Amino acid sequence: MKTRAIFASCLVILFAGSLAAAEQPGAQEQPQQQQAKPAAGAQAKEEKPAPPVEKSSVTHHSAKIGGQTINYTATIGTYVIKDDAGEAKASFFYIGYVKDGVADPATRPVAFSYNGGPGSASLFVHMGFGPKRPVVAPDGHGMPAPYLTTDNEDSFLDATDLVFVDAISTGASRPAAGQDAKQFHGLVEDANYFADFIYQYITRNNRWASPKFLIGESYGTTRSAELAGVLQHRHEIYLSGIVMVSTYLIPPTIDESPSNDMPTMFYLPTYTTTAWYHHLLSPDLQNETLEQVAQQAREFADGEYAQALLKGDQLPDAERQKVVQDLAHFTALSPKYIERSNLRIQEDRWAKELERDKRRTIGQLDSRFEGIDADAAGDGTQYDPSEASYEGTWMATFQDYIHRELKWDSDSYYTVTARVWPWDEQGTPNILETLRAAMTQQSYLKVLFVMGYYDANCPFHAVEYTMSHMGLEPSMRKNVSFTYVGAGHMPYVDREAHDKLHKDVDSFISSSYGH
Repeated sequence: MKTRAIFASCLVILFAGSLAAAEQPGAQEQPQQQQAKPAAGAQAKEEKPAPPVEKSSVTHHSAKIGGQTINYTATIGTYVIKDDAGEAKASFFYIGYVKDGVADPATRPVAFSYNGGPGSASLFVHMGFGPKRPVVAPDGHGMPAPYLTTDNEDSFLDATDLVFVDAISTGASRPAAGQDAKQFHGLVEDANYFADFIYQYITRNNRWASPKFLIGESYGTTRSAELAGVLQHRHEIYLSGIVMVSTYLIPPTIDESPSNDMPTMFYLPTYTTTAWYHHLLSPDLQNETLEQVAQQAREFADGEYAQALLKGDQLPDAERQKVVQDLAHFTALSPKYIERSNLRIQEDRWAKELERDKRRTIGQLDSRFEGIDADAAGDGTQYDPSEASYEGTWMATFQDYIHRELKWDSDSYYTVTARVWPWDEQGTPNILETLRAAMTQQSYLKVLFVMGYYDANCPFHAVEYTMSHMGLEPSMRKNVSFTYVGAGHMPYVDREAHDKLHKDVDSFISSSYGH
């Protein structure tokens, strides 16, 4: 599974002081030699690497969004982030969209958006939420070349200006020459540098007065939770809202390690909605709506199934046999397979087993997609058919769009999925507390959770559990809201889902600021 999906498939602020304080002093340069050549046995002076140079391209466009024509200015470029001593640390690649003709741009909302991984570039949310999108099938399947783009009628640009950012080492963002990439690869490290980019962007573009939003997907939601605290404590930047798309905040909810039954319960409703989509359930469930069948699966997972798992090896045989039959009813898997699995259905094996008789596998980013493995008898899938279907289309249209329409004059390599391991997970177990503290101290901060019924990477029931264990005071819970879509991990690939997403996110943004 790719790192874009989130590590392990799919986390308190520990920062204190400036970036400069975290750096080791550099070696002192030797004095310049006077002779043309160094004396015998002497070392020639080592030249200091040239710092990165900022560049940008500004273009003007219009698009039909939300039933209206919107004129906007696009800026694609790089910002160089420096430490307190003025040394260049990294070059951030970004693409910003600002609506034209706004009476007071300083008070218009601005949202910073990114994908996850860690190690994923942000081209996917960019082509999903920005003013242009790829032409794909209505259900999100990729189309053959020639690849085309069209106006994204569901872009959030009608509600907020947008800035899409690549994490360091991903996309076209890079460490400065001579800098160790490891200093950027970790929960806290990543958030510190993102916070510095955001500080620089709002300062250069006079957006300090603007309502500020974060829109992250997958591990990007983990980044957003950490950023909510880092922005506050590092730069005194308060947020108006955070949109969490396909959320990952509590590692054990999806970590299928021995003796951890949390994923076993939380994946179950996604197994049910997937079987419903593929018309594999018995008539009493198949004839229900998607929302109804999801609710029945939740109740089974939290009730009978959870009680059985808690009993472990002490589960009486009669109860065990009933749970086996009920699991088969909710998953469309055979009782024999469930028995062999000891009632615990692992997601990667489920993706292989559900349609084994049809010689088909199930997508993990989006379980509506079907794949074909070379070995139909294997235990796990060989690839994710959802990712394979649309990834080429999105990459090709993104590259064509930024060079042809946004006039980005660069042939630098764009890294879709970067090697950022080992990733420093310091602070990860307390990431939910970081978000709770930020929402409590920034009392106007609101959070919207976007969940896909067919997301087999970040199952919707795990997100529901996460937020019900956040520990918010009752008076603050009104600032948390949810929206569900009939799509997978990347809901913007599906026409019906991104139509709903547009309405819900626009409404969330407009209701999250003002006096």
